[in-house]
Amino acid sequence: MAAIVVPFRGAGGKQRLGSLPDDERQALALAMLADVLAACRDVGTTVVVTPDEDAARVATRHEAETVDDPGGGQGEAVAAALRDVVGPVLVVNADVPCVVAQDLRLLEAATPEHGLAYVAASDGTTNALGLSASALFAPLYGPGSAERFRLHAHTMGAEVVPAAIPNLADDVDSIADLERLERRIGPRTLAARTR
Repeated sequence: MAAIVVPFRGAGGKQRLGSLPDDERQALALAMLADVLAACRDVGTTVVVTPDEDAARVATRHEAETVDDPGGGQGEAVAAALRDVVGPVLVVNADVPCVVAQDLRLLEAATPEHGLAYVAASDGTTNALGLSASALFAPLYGPGSAERFRLHAHTMGAEVVPAAIPNLADDVDSIADLERLERRIGPRTLAARTR
């Protein structure tokens, strides 16, 4: 069973939901995190990397451990959590509120015995990784990161599998994303969206 790492930026995240007031944007980000953690709970030990006290409380409610975000972006946050992980690991973004446990099991199954599986978002960024070992990780997030993760694994001589898992590929970066996914988003995100 793989460990799961979920990086969560905190109150400053999700700026593209900017048409929402700050408190609503924060509540929505925490609700998406809670839906992701609900899916993780039945799959493996989960670690949330965050500087955010509210997110740490959400993590505790979902039986996840927390690691302080060292700053420096998503890659550094994930690297901080991976320092204590032995064996296979899934890295899942906190803004994929359609995800269910079966999606994470599919990613785990797609991860090669000596390699990396990745789920790309429609914009070429990376929403999830399956790593056979934490040593395969490199902090490559940002525009075009899915391709960078693929090339990095090849450079290391590792097998690479692009995993087509729609609920992991569909992230929420904008109000339009929320509207497009409204029939599939998790119950906590839906409740935050409709209140």
